[in-house]
Amino acid sequence: MKHKLVLFLLLTSLQALAQEFTVEAVVKSDNNPVKEAQVFFGNKAAHHEEGGRYKGIFPQGKHSVTIVAEGYETLKVFVQLASDTLFYFDLVSNAESLGEIVITGTSRPVQRLESPVAVEVYSPQFFKKNPSPSIFESLQQINGVRPQINCSVCNTGDIHINGLEGPYTMVTIDGMPVVSSLASVYGLFGIPSQLIERVEILKGPASGLYGSEAIGGLINIITKSPEKAPLLSVNTLSTNWNEHSLDLGLKWKAGASVQSLLGIHYFNFNHVVDKNKDGFTDVPLQNRISVFNKWSFKRKSGAAASFAARFFNEDRWGGETGWKKIHRGGDAFYGESIYTNRWEFIGVYQLPVKERILFNGSTTFHNQDAYYGEVYFKGKQDVAFGQFLWEKNLGARHSLLTGLVGRYNYYDDNSTATMDTLHSVNRPEKYFIPGLFLQEEWSVNSKQKILAGIRLDHHPVHKLIFTPRLAYKLSISKHQVIRLNAGTGFRVVNLFTEEHAALTGARAVEITTALKPEKSYNVNLNYNLQHTGRSLSWSMDASVWHTRFTNQIIPDYETHPNKIIYDNLDGFSISRGFSLNTEWNYLYRLKAMLGITLQDVFRKERNTDGKMIAHKPMFTESWSGTWLISYTIPLAGWSFDYTGNIYGPMQLPLLSALDPRKAVSPVWSIQNLQVTKGLGNKLELFTGIKNVLDWTPAKGQPFLIARAHDPFNKNVQFDAGGKPMATQENPYALSFDPTYIYAPNQGRRFFVGLRWVVRKGDRG
Repeated sequence: MKHKLVLFLLLTSLQALAQEFTVEAVVKSDNNPVKEAQVFFGNKAAHHEEGGRYKGIFPQGKHSVTIVAEGYETLKVFVQLASDTLFYFDLVSNAESLGEIVITGTSRPVQRLESPVAVEVYSPQFFKKNPSPSIFESLQQINGVRPQINCSVCNTGDIHINGLEGPYTMVTIDGMPVVSSLASVYGLFGIPSQLIERVEILKGPASGLYGSEAIGGLINIITKSPEKAPLLSVNTLSTNWNEHSLDLGLKWKAGASVQSLLGIHYFNFNHVVDKNKDGFTDVPLQNRISVFNKWSFKRKSGAAASFAARFFNEDRWGGETGWKKIHRGGDAFYGESIYTNRWEFIGVYQLPVKERILFNGSTTFHNQDAYYGEVYFKGKQDVAFGQFLWEKNLGARHSLLTGLVGRYNYYDDNSTATMDTLHSVNRPEKYFIPGLFLQEEWSVNSKQKILAGIRLDHHPVHKLIFTPRLAYKLSISKHQVIRLNAGTGFRVVNLFTEEHAALTGARAVEITTALKPEKSYNVNLNYNLQHTGRSLSWSMDASVWHTRFTNQIIPDYETHPNKIIYDNLDGFSISRGFSLNTEWNYLYRLKAMLGITLQDVFRKERNTDGKMIAHKPMFTESWSGTWLISYTIPLAGWSFDYTGNIYGPMQLPLLSALDPRKAVSPVWSIQNLQVTKGLGNKLELFTGIKNVLDWTPAKGQPFLIARAHDPFNKNVQFDAGGKPMATQENPYALSFDPTYIYAPNQGRRFFVGLRWVVRKGDRG
C-alpha cells in the first residue's frame, strides 16, 4: 500500500510537471492589431489566428516571449504560465512601413500610403545599424543623400540631396526651420539621437510649403512625444580613436496633464590624430553638449499644445598638431577654432475655437566666435518663424489647408557682408518675409488624389515671389502607388553663412553684380510597389526627377586661386536622374536594403564668344549606392549588420595647372560591420568596425592640404594679378588651401557601446 501511494504521488507530480495550457496572445501597436508577426514562447512559435491574435499550447512555467514583426521593434519579455491565459502585447513602431503617419510634404498628418507627395521615412532602428554620434553622419546611409565635408581642417559640412549642394537642402525639427543658414555649418552635430522618433525626407523643391532654402529637398527631424517616449533611455558609444558620446533620454509627469521629455547629448574627442603625416589634425577635436527639453500639455478638449527648447554649445578646433589655445588668432601655428552657442525654441498650440486652427512657432539665437588662422569671424543670427494653419474639410472628398506665415531674420558679422564700407558703418541684415499659402487635397475617387497648392511671399528686396505646386497620386492596387509631383522653388542666398571657404583665410569673396534670387522648376515621378507574404516581404521604390534652375548663384573657384567669384548664372542648370530603393525581409530575420542613384547634374552658361558651354559642378558624383544587410536571431538576442555606401568619381578643385593632385576622385566606399547582443528587453550591447576598408581621401594623393607646411603663405610669391608663382620652394604654384576634400578623413576604427531602455510596464 505504501509503494502504491508513492507511485501515485510520483505520477501526479510528473503529470503536473507536464501540464500544458492554452495561450492566446493579442499583439497591437497604438491600439491597432499587428496581423503579420512571429510570436515565440521559448523556442516554439504560436499559430497566427485572425485580427492580430496568436494561439498555442505551451507547458507551465516561466517562458521567454519574443515577438518579431516588420515595421516594429522586437519585443522580448518573460511570462509565467500556470493556467490558460490571454496576454496582450504592445509593439513599438519603427516607422518604416507605408502605413506610418507622415507630415512632411503636406503639413498635415496623413498615412504615408495615402500621401500624394513621395516621402521617405527612416526610424531610429534604421540608424542603429550604423551607430553615429550625430544625425549628420547617420544620413550617409540614405540613398541619394550625402553628407559633404567642405574643409579638411575644421570639418564643416553640408548635406547634398540628388547632387545639389547643401544650401539647397532645408533642415527642420518638428517641421520648424530652426536650422538656419549659419547653424547648418555645425548645428546638425548636436541633435540627441535618443529623442528622434523618425526622419522624413522629401526630395525636390518644397518651397510651396516651407519657403526659401527648401529648393532642392527637405529633411524633417521628428522628435518623440513625451507620451510615447520610454521612461529612460541611455545610449553610449566609444571608439579606439578616443571618441566618446552619450545620449540620455528621461521623461516624467508634472501633474496629471503635463508630461516632459529631457534629452542630453554629449560628445568628446580630444585626441590629436595625424595618420597622413601632413602636420595637421585628420579630424578636428570637439567638445560639445546639447540639451533638449520637450513639454506636452493635455487639454480637456484634446487640442494640441507642446513646447520644446534646445541649447547647444560646442568648442572645436583643427589645424597644425602643435596648436594650443594660446595660439588662437596668431601665426605661430595655424588653427581653426570655433566656439558655438545656440538656443532654439519650438512650440505648437491649437487655438480654442471650433475650427481646427494651429499656431506653430520657433525662434533661434546663434552666436559663433571663430578664428580661421589669423582671420577672426564673429557671427550672430537670430531667426523668428511663425505660421497659422487652418485645416478644413470641405465635404467628404475635399480638404483645405491654408496658412499665414512670417519669418524674421537678423544677421550680423564682422565681415564686409554687413559693413557699409563707404561710410565705415556696420549695417546688420534685417528683413521680414510674410507669406500666404493655400493647399487643397481632392480625393477624386478611391484610387486617385490630387493636391494643388500656391504660395506667395514678399521679400523686402526681391518683392513678390510666387511658388505653385501640384501633386497627383494613383493607387493602381492596394500595393502599388504612382505619384507625380511638379512645382517651383526659390532661394535667397547669404554667401558668408553658406560658403565656409570664404572664412578660411585662403580665398576672398568677390560679388560682380547685385544677385537675384534663384528659382527652380521640378518634376518628379515616383512608383512604389510593396509585397507582404508569410515568409518573404519586399518593396521597391523608384523615382525619376528633372529640375531646372534659373538665376543660379554659382561660386567660381577656378578663375582666380585666391578668390571665390559669385554671379547669377547667364544660362541655366539641370539636375536630373533616377533613384531606386529596394528592401527584402525574409522570416523577419534576414533583411536587405539596396539603394542606387544615377544623376546628371550640369550647368550651361555663355562664354566670352556667346556660346553655351556645359560644366559639371565640383564635388558631384554621377552615381552612388547604399546597402544594408542585417541578420537577426531573435530568440538568442543576436543581430549582425553590414552597411556601406559607394560613390562614383567627382570633379575636384585644383589650384593651378601644376597642381599634382588628382582632378577627379576615384570610386570610393565606406563600409561598416556591427554585432549586437540583446540582454532581456532593456539592454543591448553592440560593437563593430567603422570604415572596414580604411578608406580616406589621402590615399593615392601626394597631399590633401595645399602647402600645409606654410599655412600663412609666408614663402609664396604672387604675380601682379595675385596668382601664386612657381618657384624653387613652391614648384607647383600653390597657396594654402584646405578645401580639397570629398570624403571623411577618418580611417578604420573600432567601436563599442550600449543601449538601455526602460519603458512603463517592463518586466524581467
